[in-house]
Amino acid sequence: MKKSQTPPHPAHHPIHQTHQTPPKMSKNHIFSSSSLPILLSLVAIFFIYTTTTFIFIHGWLNLFSSPGLINAAAFTVIATMCVWNYVVAVRTDPGRVPGSFVPDVEDGGNPVHEIKRKGGDLRYCQKCSHYKPPRAHHCRACKRCVLRMDHHCIWINNCVGHANYKVFFIFVLYATIACIYSLVLFLGSIINDFLKNDQESEESSRTLHVNIFFWFQPSTLYYFLTLGANMRFGTGTYESFAQVIFAVLVIPLTIALAVLFGWHVYLMLGNKTTIEYYEGVRALWLAEKGGDVYLHPYDLGPFENLTAVLGPNIISWSNRLHIRGGNDKLSVYAVAVRISRMLLLLIVETEVYSCDCCFLQRSAGILLM
Repeated sequence: MKKSQTPPHPAHHPIHQTHQTPPKMSKNHIFSSSSLPILLSLVAIFFIYTTTTFIFIHGWLNLFSSPGLINAAAFTVIATMCVWNYVVAVRTDPGRVPGSFVPDVEDGGNPVHEIKRKGGDLRYCQKCSHYKPPRAHHCRACKRCVLRMDHHCIWINNCVGHANYKVFFIFVLYATIACIYSLVLFLGSIINDFLKNDQESEESSRTLHVNIFFWFQPSTLYYFLTLGANMRFGTGTYESFAQVIFAVLVIPLTIALAVLFGWHVYLMLGNKTTIEYYEGVRALWLAEKGGDVYLHPYDLGPFENLTAVLGPNIISWSNRLHIRGGNDKLSVYAVAVRISRMLLLLIVETEVYSCDCCFLQRSAGILLM
């Protein structure tokens, strides 16, 4: 039977005098054997973006018109922020426990010292051979302790912890907005196609007659599988197939992301992690059983809890990411603004080109007369 390692007393724990910077994520982190969820996520984002932009927006509003370009610009900005925050969440180390960390039990300025449930000793990781700071937990997938660990997310192949929690939350925010926006454009495109099909039904016997309740019929998938070659929702069979895949993928994805976003908003308002929530449920039950009142030790109030995670500046909550230490910041908002400016210039050029074409057509008509 393997004996557990006895933790040294904090007073005799060796403290390293040199400063140790947390190691960066390895370049093989994304391309490891467990990176398949990351590749699937990137493929899904690419599919949703291309389908929304080149099928739904173009089929409904015409991509080269003013409404089409405005919606394409807005959706591109949201998608850019979503992808950027996703990549940063994947590449950012969630937070390592410093090798020189020793809990100072005599520090009066730090009244919170987490202890074991049994015995009341300070928490010590037997696998990492060091004491655990408050809110730190050992991740079996990462095989190390993570500061303020929330959970291990397989879709980013990384832990969500102290250093990348804000980036992960912003990614979920923009992913939810992008999915809802894409669903609205999808429904608008479907309704527009229904109206076009009704007008063309008398001219072509191969066009399938559908109404607004077609998507709610159990035989919808059967129609697509057996009569896909004769069906025309957009401009061809590819659009019909893309619409089915989009509906099957994005509708449940939107619901899942909305629930996940609401869950983390609830956690941030109470300054809790997912692990601390489930630990708090047990602590609350034990407190009520003993006639006591349980209060979360890290709860500072709703607004203070939000600023503790997202930062003191409200404007930078959703558009500025701290991906390095110090004052080195990278603004996703600035990148998105540049993209939107380029698309707006394209709108102006398209309008000028349309006006020139109309002028030439009118001039040609006058000459022919």
